[in-house]
Parts: sequence; structure tokens; C-alpha cells
Amino acid sequence: MIHEVDEAIRKIVTDEVLAGTELTVVFDAPTKDWAAKRVAPVIDAYLYDIREEVARRSVGVRAERDQRGVVVAERQPMRYYRLAYLLTAWAQRPEDEHRLLSALLACFVRREAIAPEELPGALGEQALPVRVAVAAPPKDDRQVSEVWSAMGGELRAALDLVLTVPVEVGRLVVPAPPVEQPLTLVVQGAGGGESIQGRRRATPDESRERPADADADAPEPPAQRDARPAARRRRQG
Repeated sequence: MIHEVDEAIRKIVTDEVLAGTELTVVFDAPTKDWAAKRVAPVIDAYLYDIREEVARRSVGVRAERDQRGVVVAERQPMRYYRLAYLLTAWAQRPEDEHRLLSALLACFVRREAIAPEELPGALGEQALPVRVAVAAPPKDDRQVSEVWSAMGGELRAALDLVLTVPVEVGRLVVPAPPVEQPLTLVVQGAGGGESIQGRRRATPDESRERPADADADAPEPPAQRDARPAARRRRQG
């Protein structure tokens, strides 16, 4: 998933910011050693933080239905992760770096999200956008200045790009197929005699379509047994 986000960032920056130039996009940590070995101007997108948006986590299952509305699969809900990138521009002059940073800011501030068709691989097949936030105030537990201190680099102008990415958990449950035939009961005699197939109750539509004389040839029910006590019958006799 992360490498697919990297590819999306590289394509967007290359097409909308670096078009017509020889600059490239890299994903290296901007340490002092890296900066000293750098030769050509580049845009660096350093991934420095990955965290789940716990507030958006949900429980239960997500039903997938076919064209008839029948549930064909059940999946666990999506989880969402924030990927924080430190965008820096490296050129010979500070003015050139500021110009690149301005173009990067304009590129991502126009976007509320990266559309699914711009996302490669399995990330695009999810048909869900990736939310974009650029140059927003960092949270209290995540300061950009601490990133520079941890890398041992010199503090410089940078953009904080945060992408919220949906992640498929991948746990799929296939339910039992739906019942498409009426229930049929089979009764077997105790002595192993011939089995009798039960009949289902007619639906209201079938009952209305049944002819009025359908029961004309049906056998009459057996006479009810006289439930009076034997003694009473003798007295009457």
C-alpha cells in the first residue's frame, strides 16, 4: 500500500509540478550525508510517520451484494491510516527552492483527495479516494522540527503532506448460498416402509388460483369418535 502511495505522489508531482524540467522525485531521508552527496536538483518526499485513524475504526462486517441484492460476501470494515510526508525542494539557490515549494503547495492545495483512477495497483481497485491535507498545523504529538532533529539535518523550509489511505483488512467470509427451493419434508416409516414426501403450504397466490372444486374428490375425514364415557352410553341404552 505504501509503495503505491509513493507512485501516486511521484506521478502527480512529475506531471503537475516538474513538467518540462529534468528534476526528479525521490523518497530519501534528508540527512546531512545525503544532502552533501546530492548533485542534481530534486524534490524529496520523505515518509516520516504512519498512524492509524483510530476514531474511524468501526466494528462488524460490510456486506457485498450482487445485482439481485443477495449477500455474496462479508468483509471487515476498512481501516484508515495517515501517511505523513516531509516535502522539501533541493536546488542551487533558495529562490529556486521556494519556487518549487510554491508549485508543490498549489498542486496539493487544489486537491481534497486523490481520485481512485489516479491510484495504482490494488489501492486503485478499492475505488476509494485518498484524502489529502497539506501544510496543516501538526498535532501536539508530532512536530516537524523534531523530525529534523532526529535525522541530524539542518532545519529548512518544508511542506507537511498527510495522506489518509483506506486499507482493506482482507478477511473475507463467504456466506451460505441463499435458499431458492421450497422446504420439503420426508417422513420414513418405523418399519422401513415406503417414505412419504411432505407437502408445503400453498402460498396466498396459489390458494387464489386453486379451482373451487379441487377438493370435490378428496376423501372425507374419518368420523369423530364419540368421546362420551362408556357408562353414560350404557345408561342411555
